[in-house]
Amino acid sequence: MTENTQEGEVLKQIEREVRMREGASKLLAACSRREQALEASKSLLTCSARILALLSQLQRMRKAQILGRVGQRSSGDIAPCLGKVALSDLRIPLMWKDSEYFKNKGELHRCAVFCLLQCGTEIHDTDLVMVDRTLTDVCFEDTVIFNDVGPEFQLRVELYSSCAVDSSSQGALGPRRGSLLGGSLGCSSGSKIRAAFESATVCGSSGGDEGPGGVSPPSSPRRSSLGPKFNLLAHTTLRIEHVQEAFKTHDLTLAATEDSPFWLPLYGNMCCRLVAQPLCMVLPVMSGQLKVKLGEDLDRWQNVHCVLRGQSLLCYQSEEDLESEDEPLLVIHIRKDTLVCVSERDPVQCRSIYISTQRQGEDVTYTLTTHTPEDTSRWTEALWQHVYNMITPSSPGEGLAVPDLSSEIRTLLSSYYKERY
Repeated sequence: MTENTQEGEVLKQIEREVRMREGASKLLAACSRREQALEASKSLLTCSARILALLSQLQRMRKAQILGRVGQRSSGDIAPCLGKVALSDLRIPLMWKDSEYFKNKGELHRCAVFCLLQCGTEIHDTDLVMVDRTLTDVCFEDTVIFNDVGPEFQLRVELYSSCAVDSSSQGALGPRRGSLLGGSLGCSSGSKIRAAFESATVCGSSGGDEGPGGVSPPSSPRRSSLGPKFNLLAHTTLRIEHVQEAFKTHDLTLAATEDSPFWLPLYGNMCCRLVAQPLCMVLPVMSGQLKVKLGEDLDRWQNVHCVLRGQSLLCYQSEEDLESEDEPLLVIHIRKDTLVCVSERDPVQCRSIYISTQRQGEDVTYTLTTHTPEDTSRWTEALWQHVYNMITPSSPGEGLAVPDLSSEIRTLLSSYYKERY
C-alpha cells in the first residue's frame, strides 16, 4: 500500500468518526431521557478520542515519510512480530465512608461511569455502569481485544464519570464555522480534515491528561450546554511487563478531587486480567522442504518437511506426516539465545544453515541446507526474525531529528473551537 493510499485510508476513518460524532450530537440535542443523554455523551467522547488518535497517526506517517526521504528508518531493519492483547474482568474497588455504606445515611451519590481503553489508534469503550453506595466495586464485564499490537504497546485505561442527576440542560448547537487546517499536515490532508470538522460538533468534556497520542482536546465554553458531561476520574497505562494470566492489581492515577460532583471514592487501584498472544507463537511462520544432517556423518542427510512455529522448528519425514499429526522426526528448539548463521563456504549448491541451541540442557548445533540459494535466504531471514521476536524489543535507534507536530495539532484544534464559538 502506497503512502498516499495509507493517508487516504486514515482520512476516511477520520471522516467516518466525525459523521458518527455528528449523529451522537444530534441525538444528544434531542434526548429527553437521562439514560439516552448519557449514552450519547459517551459516544461523543469516544468518537473524539478516536479522531485525535487518527490525527496522531497522520503525524507519525509524516515523520516516517521524512525519514524515508533521507534513507533512514525510525527502527531497526528487523521488526518484532505483532500479536493480540486482551483485557478482561476489569474491577475498580470503592472505599465508601462507614456512614454511607453501612448506615446508609446521607444524600445518595450516584454516578454513571465507563472506561475508555486505547492502544495505538484502536479505541474501545465499555458499557455504562450506574454506581452508588450500594456497590463495593465497579465491575465491567466487557472483554476488549486489541489486534495487530507490537510488544512495545501502551494500553491506556481511562475511567470517566458523570454525576447522574435527574435533570440536565440541553443546549442548542452553535453555528458552524470553518477552521484553520492545513500547514504541516499538507494542503490536501488539511482540506479533507477541515471538511470533516465542519460537520462535527463539540464533544463532552474529557478533562485530565493527554492520551498516548500526545494530543488532548481543547476545552470549549459551549460544552456545558450539551447536557451530561463525562470527566476523567482516573487512569493508568499497561505495558508488556503487566501481562499475566492471573487476576492482577494495578495502580491508578487520580485525576479529580473529592469536591468534584462526579467524584467516586476510589481505593486508587484496579484489577484485571491482561493477556497477550504473539501471532508467531501460534501460527506457522514458514514451512517447506529442507535437508538436515543427522549425526556426525557428513554424508548422512535426510530430506524433511519443516514448519517453523512457536518455539520449535518441527521436522517431519513428509508433508503427509504433518497433516496426519504424526510425531515429528526431529524438533529443533528455537529460543531467544539461539544462534543462526550461514556458512561462508558453498561446497555443493547452497550454503549451510547452522542453528546452535540447547537440547535437554546441552548445547547442540544442527546443520540444514535448502534446494536453492533463494530458499536459503528465506529460511535464514525467517529464523533470524523468529529469534528476534523472542527478545525484548530494543529501544528505537537515534536518527534524524523530526519536528514534533503535536503542538501544531493542538493549535489547529484550538483555532477550530475559537472559530466556532
